[in-house]
Amino acid sequence: MHNLIKIKATASTNQWLKEQSEKRALAEGTTVAAGFQTAGKGQRGNRWESEEGKNITCSMILYPRFLPVKRQFLLSEAVAVGLKDAVEQYLQPVEIKWPNDIYYRDGKLAGILIENELTGQTLDKSIIGVGLNVNQEKFSDAAPKAVSIKQITGRETDLDVLLEQMVNAIWFRYNTLKNGNPELIVQAYHHSLYRKSGFHFFADKNGLFSAQTERVTDDGFLHLTTDAGEKRCYAFKEVSYEITNYGGSRLCAGAL
Repeated sequence: MHNLIKIKATASTNQWLKEQSEKRALAEGTTVAAGFQTAGKGQRGNRWESEEGKNITCSMILYPRFLPVKRQFLLSEAVAVGLKDAVEQYLQPVEIKWPNDIYYRDGKLAGILIENELTGQTLDKSIIGVGLNVNQEKFSDAAPKAVSIKQITGRETDLDVLLEQMVNAIWFRYNTLKNGNPELIVQAYHHSLYRKSGFHFFADKNGLFSAQTERVTDDGFLHLTTDAGEKRCYAFKEVSYEITNYGGSRLCAGAL
C-alpha cells in the first residue's frame, strides 16, 4: 500500500494535501482519506455531499511530468478507469459518464476532481480528489442522481478494504499511462463510456437534440454526431445528457 494518511475530518482532502505538499516533499501516490469533509468540493465549485463515516473521500498526489498540457485529459481517463475497476469488484455494470463521473445505470456513484499545477507546457503536480458513495442510504434533494453501493447491493462494504483496492487500481492505471501505453487507457475509457452506443438525447444552449457519441479526444472534448449527421464538439459543461419520456417531454437533465 502506498503512503496512506487517515484523518478524522478536514474541510477538503484536496486542500489538505495541497497544503501539506507545499510544506514538505510527498512521495508520489501519497493519499489522504478523511472520515468527514466539512467543505468537500465537486467539479466547477459544486459541493460534494457525504455522510460522516459512510463513504470514501480521499485525495492522491501525482507528478505526471511526462504529460504535456494538451494531453492532460489522459490523466483524468486513467483515474476514472482505475476507480471503475475498483467499484466493479462490488457491482456491475459500472460506466464512466464524461468527463469522469462513475455511474451505475443512471445513478452517480462517484465524482473525481483533479487540480493540476503546470510548469511551462507540462503538468508538474496533480491532486486527485475522489468522492465515492459507499454505505450512505439517503441523499438530499440537492443530489437527486446520487446512489451508493449499499443502496444497490443491500450490503455494507468495508471502507478500508475498498479504499486500498481503489488506490491500487488507480495507481495501476496511472502507471500504465506513465510507462508509455496511453492507447490502453484510451481504449478502456471509451469501452466504459456511459451511453456509448446508439442515439441519446442531449441539450446544449440551442436546445434538445439526439446524437450518438463518437469519441472523447485527449484534450477532453466530447465529439457527437446528431441524428441528422451533423458533427458537434463540446467542452465540459457545454452540453448535458437528457432523459425524456416517449412523448418527448423532458423529465430531467444531467448536467455534465
